Amino acid sequence: MASEDRLRQERIKKISELREAGIEPYPYRYEQTHHATDILEKHGKLKPETTTKDVVSVAGRVVLLRKMGKATFGHVQDESGRIQFYAREDELGEAYTAIRKLDLGDWLGVKGEVFTTKSGEVTVRAREAVMLCKAVRPLPEKHHGLKDVETRYRKRHLDLIANPKVRDTFRARAEIIRAMRRYLDKRGFLEVETPTLQPVYGGASARPFITHHNALKQDLYLRISDELYLKRLLVGGFERVYEICKDFRNEGVDTSHNPEFTMLEWYMAYGDYETGMQMFEEIIAEAAQASVGTTKLTYQGKKLDLTPPWKRARMTDLIKEHAGIDVLTKSLEELRSFCDEHNIAYEQRDAWGVLVGHIFEEFCEQHLFQPTFVIDHPIETTPLCKPLRDGDTRFVERFEPFIAGMEVGNAYSELNDPLLQRKLFEDQHELKMVGDEEAHPMDEDFLEAIEQGMPPTSGVGIGVDRIAMILTDSPSIRDVILFPALRPE
Repeated sequence: MASEDRLRQERIKKISELREAGIEPYPYRYEQTHHATDILEKHGKLKPETTTKDVVSVAGRVVLLRKMGKATFGHVQDESGRIQFYAREDELGEAYTAIRKLDLGDWLGVKGEVFTTKSGEVTVRAREAVMLCKAVRPLPEKHHGLKDVETRYRKRHLDLIANPKVRDTFRARAEIIRAMRRYLDKRGFLEVETPTLQPVYGGASARPFITHHNALKQDLYLRISDELYLKRLLVGGFERVYEICKDFRNEGVDTSHNPEFTMLEWYMAYGDYETGMQMFEEIIAEAAQASVGTTKLTYQGKKLDLTPPWKRARMTDLIKEHAGIDVLTKSLEELRSFCDEHNIAYEQRDAWGVLVGHIFEEFCEQHLFQPTFVIDHPIETTPLCKPLRDGDTRFVERFEPFIAGMEVGNAYSELNDPLLQRKLFEDQHELKMVGDEEAHPMDEDFLEAIEQGMPPTSGVGIGVDRIAMILTDSPSIRDVILFPALRPE
């Protein structure tokens, strides 16, 4: 720490020395004409000791520096990559003072012609050199290979400086989102915005974050989902809407969970969960092509094929396959006994369908590496979904897509029967009254809206962060969120 403080003081002293020499270490702008990769791609095949007539202006952070008296070689790193510069005192004159006071981590602008050195390295010969920002704090030692995971997440700016592949990950994430937008826009969907602060949270089973609005003297909730507001828009006459937004759930942090995360939800009038499955596999395939150029990739060392169509499997069939129990023939008490036997935690208030869900999570999820739609869930798992049309009212037309053992979305044939919707909300309210913190609250305003009539609807949600994990081969959700939630140091 003492050494770092000494270096910091030395840099602060250089700021004064630069100003005394008439050089402003924090100018307002700089005319950058080229990025490093543009120059390297154009001139990468030049022979050694070749001088071109191309005059370029590059700018970036100094990441390598070799001072040799009255001449200096260095590398500046911009958003695209890094390129070498060469500066001489006899060519720069007084401007060479900026080079003399240069340290690793400073930002520098260099203008001059492109040439190649004896070793053939493409280089910019500095005819002008401008200090763009004098960095007061030095980069960490071995900044070219920052490895400590905790530091990388906590100080993302250092991670981005040190690890170019991290920047590639976030460029890919941006392309994934752009591809999803394109897919929906081409199909006539309207992008909308719904409230982040909600008087009644809903649309999922989760604990919310609570805040307070002083002027309204009212508690509000950070949304756990935008579902109920998007459905109101279908009641109002829009037929195809979507939103890409942040949701917030007051839950733990692990490799696949962050309390603040990005969701894409869309709602399409006149469709059902079959419509949703087809669109889901298509949009992920398009996102894969856009971001990594293929639907056949590797995730954490295992081959993964996202090419449609994906496998469809009933939840009860998967349980029979992997847990060896036919839950369709078992009573509530028999499921409790099975859970006890296999150390599966549950609450005494848990209904038959909730226990089915617990058994599925324990035995089946880890086997679903290739993309699979898990369909036809117990009705107790959601109050917002239509019952199976085959008449078995124990189940609803819901699917969850799984990839690499992770649930990456959720979708329904949306419930539009207002009387059944009220009953299911009342059932959830009773669960909340006996201590279920994740039960869905009663939402009278939403019930009033769908009493005005909502058409048959396909509704789909996609966990954008988890899709980004898979497509960028990232082992943790924190690798694809620029500033993830972390425990205090």
